[in-house]
Amino acid sequence: MNQPLEQLRVLMKERSMDAYLIPSSDYHQSEYFDAHFETTRFLSHFSGEACTLVITPDQALLWTDGRFFVQAEEQMDTENFQLCRMGMEGVPTVEEYLAQALPEGGCLGFDGRIISIRYLHKLKEMLKGKNVRLAWGEDLVDQVWTDRPALKPQPAFVHELNYAGKSREEKLAELRAEMKKLGATAHILTSLDDEAWLFNIRGNDVPCTPLVFSYTVVTEEETHLFLYPEALTETVQKSLDESHVVLHDYSDIYDFLETLPRDAAVLVDEKRVNMALAGHLPESCRLISGDNPTTLAKAIKNDTEIKNLIHCHIKDGVAMVRFMRWLKSHIGKEPMTEISASDVLEQYRREQNENLGLSFSTIAGYGPHGAMMHYMAVPETDAELHPEGFLLVDSGGQYMDGTTDITRTFVLGPISQEQKQHFTAVARGMLNLANARFLEGCCGLNLDYLAREPMWELGIDYRCGTGHGVGYLLSVHEGPQSFRWKERPGEKLCPLVPGMVITDEPGIYLDYRYGIRTENELLCVRDEKNEYGQFLRFRNITYCPIDLDGIDTQYMSPREIRYLNDYHSMVYETLRDYLTPDEAEWLKEATRPVGLEK
Repeated sequence: MNQPLEQLRVLMKERSMDAYLIPSSDYHQSEYFDAHFETTRFLSHFSGEACTLVITPDQALLWTDGRFFVQAEEQMDTENFQLCRMGMEGVPTVEEYLAQALPEGGCLGFDGRIISIRYLHKLKEMLKGKNVRLAWGEDLVDQVWTDRPALKPQPAFVHELNYAGKSREEKLAELRAEMKKLGATAHILTSLDDEAWLFNIRGNDVPCTPLVFSYTVVTEEETHLFLYPEALTETVQKSLDESHVVLHDYSDIYDFLETLPRDAAVLVDEKRVNMALAGHLPESCRLISGDNPTTLAKAIKNDTEIKNLIHCHIKDGVAMVRFMRWLKSHIGKEPMTEISASDVLEQYRREQNENLGLSFSTIAGYGPHGAMMHYMAVPETDAELHPEGFLLVDSGGQYMDGTTDITRTFVLGPISQEQKQHFTAVARGMLNLANARFLEGCCGLNLDYLAREPMWELGIDYRCGTGHGVGYLLSVHEGPQSFRWKERPGEKLCPLVPGMVITDEPGIYLDYRYGIRTENELLCVRDEKNEYGQFLRFRNITYCPIDLDGIDTQYMSPREIRYLNDYHSMVYETLRDYLTPDEAEWLKEATRPVGLEK
């Protein structure tokens, strides 16, 4: 028996709830969050960061997307939960299921602090006509989770101007200019990465992501920042005081919103602001729905950030090269596992100047584990590595001068011809997209096919996007830019702009067999301008070899071979002076030209 699940049902019955909705989220709609908010994991045992639970008196269902299907099957409490594979034929969405399952005049419960305004609108639209009561004032999971981890806010620190490149005063002035264009007299900002960027502060309140628990309200004349007292070091408080930021306790945000002028025009990003906050605004306030202006502003890196970011990637490349050399020379000669190999890579990163740790928990999947896109080894699953097959390692670091995200699939020993064909196809896709040349105004949707084509030629696809934005000492996943081939309903497409950083990470994932992914970060830059308009291109800012033991040039065009050799030449020329002579000699061999006989 899943005792917490049964206790939750008792509470639901006492409140006459016909269903209880639990998304994986926190009060800020964050992608990664503190253990305090791992409610879906607590109930279902599934640790993936993207899922939604629906509990009814006689059913418990778990929705997740294609990145996590295999992981969910292996982790979740299958005795009590049913897996709903999002996007698969015949599988209803969460909202469709609720519309069917809830009776006329029924009651749907949830914690309003972890449901966004936009999702509330979606629920109401799907439940329209059924007269369903929405009970959002209680966190029922909190009442059954007796040993729930407590929130432990940490001290914040100032991200100085030599790193940030733009002062908070400049950023606030630009934000107010955007507010004025939209006719907003106030703006509620709740996304932690936007707030950290806006105020040039960082912290340690979210695993692997240097963020600070906070809320922000910007008016025409004042800036209000809501923080836990633990965040306010003397340096941080002095810096914010000098910028005339009015400081409040984190928990005071709800009472403060009730004091806004009754005629206020309040800008909110309905994807990020939770419905409980909106519920505390005076009823007469006018809501202006729009993206946080800071989201696009922080996605376009300034000159200081770009210079620092390139240096950050060189340091990360040194760590990756040292790890690759160690792995390739030690496999089969000493015992190693997914976790022990990850630990070696982490140590190489921590040796780099200004490293603050990982940018996400390292994904090191050997063999079949590589087919699970977001697999994370734990002692119960920690596979021993052998001198054969693939090890997929997706990892990244946080540095004072940037955030990195890189995936390499390493060949540990003999592989089949099919595996070589698949490995080569993934590398081809990554390189083809990285070498795109395109007109200003193009979105990731226009370019995604370049990465996916080699897989589609083989009748294979991957159930995720091809790339995402990356923050700057912020979240490793950042919008609004992305590479994907399928539009998302209701989501605006974002043109690629010089200064944006975006990942390029096609892959092949064969369930229970193996996974392959090759990922670089790309910086969007200007190319020539002519009578047809401004052309743009990408600059590779990830410096690490692609394992040539997996490449078979018979599957590559001459142009693709040139792309590979040019990339490897750039990696060698960039990193060699940062390595010891022995390491540089090893790198020269690992980046040697291939396919010249063609």
